[in-house]
Parts: sequence; C-alpha cells; structure tokens
Amino acid sequence: MSETLQTTDAASDADLLAQTAIAVRAAGSALRERFGEVVRYQTREELMRALAANDDTALDILRPRLTSLRPDAGWVGDELAGGALPPGEWWVVDPAEGNVNHLHALPEWAVTTTLVRDNQPVLTAVHLPLTGETYTALTGAGAHLDGRPLHVSPSTDLGLSIVATSQARPDEDEKVVRRVGSSITAMLFDALVVRTVVPATLHLLNVAAGRIDAFWQFAGARADLLPGALLVTEAGGQISDAEGRPWTPQSESLLAAAPGVHAQAVATLSR
Repeated sequence: MSETLQTTDAASDADLLAQTAIAVRAAGSALRERFGEVVRYQTREELMRALAANDDTALDILRPRLTSLRPDAGWVGDELAGGALPPGEWWVVDPAEGNVNHLHALPEWAVTTTLVRDNQPVLTAVHLPLTGETYTALTGAGAHLDGRPLHVSPSTDLGLSIVATSQARPDEDEKVVRRVGSSITAMLFDALVVRTVVPATLHLLNVAAGRIDAFWQFAGARADLLPGALLVTEAGGQISDAEGRPWTPQSESLLAAAPGVHAQAVATLSR
C-alpha cells in the first residue's frame, strides 16, 4: 500500500514539476522583454522601486499559476528571508534572482521556483531567460538541464578546482562580511580559480552541471539556496555547512561541492 502511495506521489510531483517549469519560463519571457537598457537610479528608494517592478512583472505570472497548481500551499513573499518554514507545503520563489544584474543589463539572472514540503525541497525549476535554459530537479529523480541529466564534477584535487562564492548583502552583519573576505583569501591560496559574483543560484547550477567544483556562502536566504541545494544533491554533489555539518535552511553557511573535493573545501574554510 505504501509503495503504491509513493509511486502516485512521485508521478504527481513529476507532473507538478513540468507545470512549474512552464510557469518559470513564462515569467522569464516577461522579464526578458524588460531587459537590455541599464536602469539608472540615484537613491536607495529609486533602486527599490526598480527592483520591485521586475519582481511584480514575474509574480503577476507566477503567483496565479502556482496557486492553481497547489491551492493549499503557502507562499513565501520575502525572497530575502531565511530560516525554517511552518509545516506543510510552501512555494519559495525568487521572481528575479540576480535582479540588480538585470537592472544593469548584465546577463547573470534567473527565475526560480521551489516547492518545499515540511522544510524539505521537493522540486525546483530555474530558468535562464537569456540562454533559454531550464534546470530542474525532483527529489529522488535526479537533476536535469532541458531534460539532460546533470552530474557534478569528478574532481578530487581542490588545487585544480574552480570554486565560487557570492558576496555578502550590502546590509549584512560586519562579522559575516569579514568572514566572507577571509574565506575568499583562504580559497585563493588553495584553489585554482575563485569566482566571486552574484547571484548564488547560478553558481549552484554550475556545481550541479560539473562546470565548477564547489560553492560556499555565509548567511543567505532560502530562495537563494534551496533551488541550487536540491539541484546539486540530485546531481550527486555533497551539501553541508562550511564546517562539514548537515545543512538546513537554518544553517549559518552552505557548502555545495563535488564529493571528491568536499572535505578539502571544509578544511580550507575552517582555517
């Protein structure tokens, strides 16, 4: 009986993922139409209005579609929030991940949607409108790029690895900012190449696809980390906090790496 229920649930989640991917592609198309010219702003208020305009453009498409797919699921309205969610199902959405890049006509931005069930990510879809790529993952069913399976890097030597991190937010606690800086310095000694750009999700996509070997971040929001954490896990990667302990949305750091360099990355970040 339980096996039948599990099979039915898996099939239902697979169908739900397919519909979620359609929704993020539609939202991405709307954001792509707004992309190309640098949006100028002189004050923090002007910046926030420009960011909100992009968010609203995508949310006007995502919210009704996702609500119709899962009417009883909660909706996380603040993509910058962190920590655990109440029990049940929740849509965790970043309608314009890398929104500041979009405003500056830079290509590193995406639309992400993740369904979380009892604080575990079940499925995720991440769409990159400028390339047309859609990354998806379903718990127990693997990670894919436009239907092709993803696999993390086979690298076993951090000294030959490309690693990446994302900078702290402008209003981040000073202790976190300094920890980010010291971790970059440590990795500059131990890794082959260190990349430091935003947003986090795109680095995690690259870990899942085997293009880079490790990504770490201190602090961070659910919407930044949950999609990529599921993609990396389903692509065969290893997820922990920066000290090697099990990662949860409440953790103060995240490390996603190919299994062959995970322990080396932990050692570097723990110095």
